[in-house]
Amino acid sequence: MRIVSGMRPTGKLHLGHLLGATEQWIKLQNEGHECYFFVADWHALTTDFQKTDAIPENVREMVIDWIAAGVDPNKSTLFVQSQVKEHAELALLLGMITPLGWLERNPTYKELRQEITDKDLSNLGFLGYPVLQTADVLVYKGEAVPVGLDQVPHIELSREIVRRFNGLYGSIFPEPNAMITETPKINGLDGRKMSKSYGNAIFLSDSEDEVRMKIKGMVTDPKRARRQDPGDPDTCNLYPLHEIYSTDHTLSQVRQGCTSAGIGCVDCKGMLLPTLLTSLKTIREKREELGKNPKQIDTILADGAKRASALASETMKEVRKALHVF
Repeated sequence: MRIVSGMRPTGKLHLGHLLGATEQWIKLQNEGHECYFFVADWHALTTDFQKTDAIPENVREMVIDWIAAGVDPNKSTLFVQSQVKEHAELALLLGMITPLGWLERNPTYKELRQEITDKDLSNLGFLGYPVLQTADVLVYKGEAVPVGLDQVPHIELSREIVRRFNGLYGSIFPEPNAMITETPKINGLDGRKMSKSYGNAIFLSDSEDEVRMKIKGMVTDPKRARRQDPGDPDTCNLYPLHEIYSTDHTLSQVRQGCTSAGIGCVDCKGMLLPTLLTSLKTIREKREELGKNPKQIDTILADGAKRASALASETMKEVRKALHVF
């Protein structure tokens, strides 16, 4: 399949990014799919248009993390969205046929308008970002998009736009399918969604001491007010990390010890750290090596943009012909 996915350049990646998206990208590329992974720098402008000076550095740091984690530029096409202008052209044309009501009903649009009160979201770019997301996928005739459950409505909206476009102008685009990540939900240190803005994230660039301190301070099972209180791993903030990083034997020990109060939360955290630290060490060492050669990252992104542009250009020839706009 042809896979398309992107991330906003918010800076260095954390465990939520790695487990929720990047590892799925790595799996898909290694299975032999045709993968296009891009830095969504135009999407960053939908909420942060007043402060853009950090975007170039955030782009570099994020791509370094991708590659350090295992995204392979020889197997996948990596590029920056703004370096392929066809994204913007197709978004403009798709916007002509997208009803305003479809965008206003977008659940994420409503939620973010309520949650984000410190930024001006009263702009066309923020309302219409699902159209740009759709163009991001369709310009490569993407067949599947790796997403979390919260992004499924966006893919369904993309499918509606495709059906309308194809109905008006002929069958040019496939309807993209959502590929739901299999990773359990990973919360931050405080139990909320892991986010840089919340200050509750474990970053791939964190040192061993930083990871150790963050895990030791992590909120666990709220029912375990005392050491002798039995716990419930299924409601514990830490247990999903055990499910990913611990062996079956350790996982069994943690579940039995927690539910019987045989171990405390400090013990539970200590059982997680060895495998978690080993996994992150490999990534951290790779990203340190990549950081010493910034020109290598520039070359990878330039090569990726060239490959992406070639495919996007062919798609837009078909689109312009179908719309009779040249």
